[in-house]
Amino acid sequence: MKDTTYDNLVEHIITNQNSFYRIAYCYVYDKDSALDTIQNAICKSLENYNNLRNKKAIKTWFYRILINECLLYIRKGKKEIICDPADMKEEVYYEEAFEPKLEVYQKVCELPEHMKTIVILHFYEQMTLKEISETLEVNINTVKTRLYAALKRLRTVLENELEVGV
Repeated sequence: MKDTTYDNLVEHIITNQNSFYRIAYCYVYDKDSALDTIQNAICKSLENYNNLRNKKAIKTWFYRILINECLLYIRKGKKEIICDPADMKEEVYYEEAFEPKLEVYQKVCELPEHMKTIVILHFYEQMTLKEISETLEVNINTVKTRLYAALKRLRTVLENELEVGV
């Protein structure tokens, strides 16, 4: 009998590599460290896919593993910021036409972790608030509150930069 959960997981991993990199890089700010955390998350998910309770929740389950790996990396003290978030132009998906979006993304990455994660998952990974709630294992109202607070903070920061002319 063919294991469709494993096949679905592998397909999810293959098709969402760029998304995983964006999330990991926003946490660790280093290309190699981001790739390491992604690799660790992939290994853990492939080793533990049989523990997945809801076989249809592969997306949220994998994002939770990836975020946990990023946080584990940071907690272990391996986080050495070799480059400033302003140096993100080295990323594979960078194009000059998207420079204003890159500036906003940099500001998102500067948010506190609990806000940053929700903004990235919602706006960059197109996850619903319910999916984010399941992924982060928090109440949906908490997700809404954090998203609203993050957007308010981003608006303030971006408006201040426009006034200053940065």
